[in-house]
Amino acid sequence: MDVKAAVKAIRQGDVSPVYLLYGTEKYQMNEFTSLMEDQLLQKEERDFAIVHYDLADTPIQEVVEEAEMIPFMVQRKLIFVRDAAVFTAGKDSGKVEHRMESLLEYIGNPADYSVLIFLVNNEKLDERKKVVKAVKSAGTVLSFMPMGSDELLRWIEKKAKQRECSFAPGAAEMLVRNAGTQLQTLAAEVDKLCLYAGSGGTVTTDIVDRLVARSTEQNVFALVEEIANLRLDQALGIFYELLKQKEEPIKIAALIARQFRIILQVKDLGGQSFSQQQIASQLGLHPYAVKIAGEQARKFQPNQLKAILSRLGDLDYQMKTGAIDKVLGLELFLLRLAG
Repeated sequence: MDVKAAVKAIRQGDVSPVYLLYGTEKYQMNEFTSLMEDQLLQKEERDFAIVHYDLADTPIQEVVEEAEMIPFMVQRKLIFVRDAAVFTAGKDSGKVEHRMESLLEYIGNPADYSVLIFLVNNEKLDERKKVVKAVKSAGTVLSFMPMGSDELLRWIEKKAKQRECSFAPGAAEMLVRNAGTQLQTLAAEVDKLCLYAGSGGTVTTDIVDRLVARSTEQNVFALVEEIANLRLDQALGIFYELLKQKEEPIKIAALIARQFRIILQVKDLGGQSFSQQQIASQLGLHPYAVKIAGEQARKFQPNQLKAILSRLGDLDYQMKTGAIDKVLGLELFLLRLAG
């Protein structure tokens, strides 16, 4: 079952006794848990009907005891459990002893007045574990992973529509380039932009450019984009703006090196027929970042990228040893790169 199907089922009153939510996209996971609270509980019930545990300091058997205990003054309770390691690979380094057989027994005969919701902020579950297999069999397992690049842009436009405004062509993409891919940040920026545009208004690329400040990382991302497109004046303009913001030249050089390293890795994996999602998973990047790096990669040959990284390594050594003025060194690097 996917998230959309789970939401539909909950709205229709079809609720699983146990949910296992996992993935790295915390914002969407939190949205889902908020929806569960809204759909399954009255506001006045929540003080008595919502319980939180963390398996880092609470044994699983206590959670099971809570689930088996009849709720006080309400018909149903939601038990949110943050997981340390019981659903993932690797050993649990905590000092709490979890008797997993108690949870397995409960899953086989769950109470009809409790809903157990496990929250696992990890990319993967350990499919070999009995408890994962048990939840898959008797409950609902949902994945919350980063959206693909096109899906992310549609998500932004959907958020804008919910706030009764719209995004002009290119505006959603510029928002991602300026603000990054974190949904929490993007949601806040959409709220701000739609408030500025007004009900029924349109958010243009110009509005995004004026109202959404770029982080240092996003500025470096844009700087490399300008270099890839041989726009030296714009690249130097971003560099000088970073210096005005008191950013350390060595940090700027390190971020430039990181971006070119990503471009080389994306080019290499793309040449091996890896998909965008596979590359994102392999490199630990958002699919949108992989998409942009792939576009940049087409403008360089592998030997060019390796030479750039080599020059950046030399520059880093020279800057740190005082062999060259840090600002001048970066200026010369950019001039040579664009040339």
